[in-house]
Amino acid sequence: MDFLRPSSLGEALAVKAERPGAVPIAGGTDVMVELNFDHRRPAALLDLTGIAELTEWSAGHGTIRLGSGVPYVRVIGELGERLPALAMASRTVGSPQIRNRGTVGGNLGAASPAGDTHPVLLASGAKVEAASVRGTRLIDADDFYLGVKRNALEPDELITAVHLPSAPGPQQFAKVGTRNAMVIAVCSFAVALHPEREAVGAAVGSAAPTPRRATAAEEFLAAELSDTGLWTTRAPIADSVRRRFGELAASAAAPIDDVRGSADYREHALSVLARRTLSWAWNSYQGGARSCA
Repeated sequence: MDFLRPSSLGEALAVKAERPGAVPIAGGTDVMVELNFDHRRPAALLDLTGIAELTEWSAGHGTIRLGSGVPYVRVIGELGERLPALAMASRTVGSPQIRNRGTVGGNLGAASPAGDTHPVLLASGAKVEAASVRGTRLIDADDFYLGVKRNALEPDELITAVHLPSAPGPQQFAKVGTRNAMVIAVCSFAVALHPEREAVGAAVGSAAPTPRRATAAEEFLAAELSDTGLWTTRAPIADSVRRRFGELAASAAAPIDDVRGSADYREHALSVLARRTLSWAWNSYQGGARSCA
């Protein structure tokens, strides 16, 4: 196995074009597990840790450009106010050691349906920046996940950044597991309120072959909030609306039975998570309660 270590992004893209089978590695929190258990044996590893531009983030025109090499610990510490749901999801990833090494870019590259950040990216309307020697393109998060551990990258492309709107309203993320961190989610859920356009983002994780938008739940809640004037009045949401939102969120999933939980349990848990995260987000929108993580 060859170990390739470019010192610049241009060099990394040239290497990836020449050797498209080379597997990118930064934090190594997914790749090294696969190597150690002999689940994967690529001909080459492409080390991205020496590329400084991948470890930077910037803000402009209401959007955060998050470099693919920015570790979770920095998302938590530096972007908690701008990207609250992403910070919440980052807090649930692994242990402190993993959060110091792991990245959102790595989570995207692995494309595991159980990745903690995926529901947040979908609910937020994120775009994935993919680069190659041919140029750079933005891929909607909706179009990025193709199947279990399969994504929309071309063989010669690298993930260089993620573009997310700076949160225009409250956001929440929650997952179910035997504990809050250091565990693969049985299921997870993210919700994002977009008051400026009276829209809702919602997505499920670890409950289908890919992370999924809960489109029916989004459309139902957005219409309910608009029709009743709640975006303006910020009055409490009726329990019947919360329950229906939870039911529709769970219906977006296509869960299976596995060692972490049954399909029935996942559907029930998603319904509960949707109701809870909506309650937390709406309380924050009302301005009368502290956000829950």
